[in-house]
Amino acid sequence: MEVKIGVQYAPRELVLDSDQSADEVAKAVSQALSEDNGVLSLTDKSGKQVFVAVGKIAYVEISEQTQRPVGFTVS
Repeated sequence: MEVKIGVQYAPRELVLDSDQSADEVAKAVSQALSEDNGVLSLTDKSGKQVFVAVGKIAYVEISEQTQRPVGFTVS
């Protein structure tokens, strides 16, 4: 699962690969956003934790990872 988090006033978005399902990530985001001073906490595949203050989140994009072809193809 690929999760992209846009942070206000940051030139780049945070991107992490998570073993969690899309529903689990969406639930974590919704729960964090429902709190006044909430913090979104997600863990990537390697066990690193990412914490983002809810007040600084511009957007969260959740998508399934797609396998990218390697090499050249002939049409």
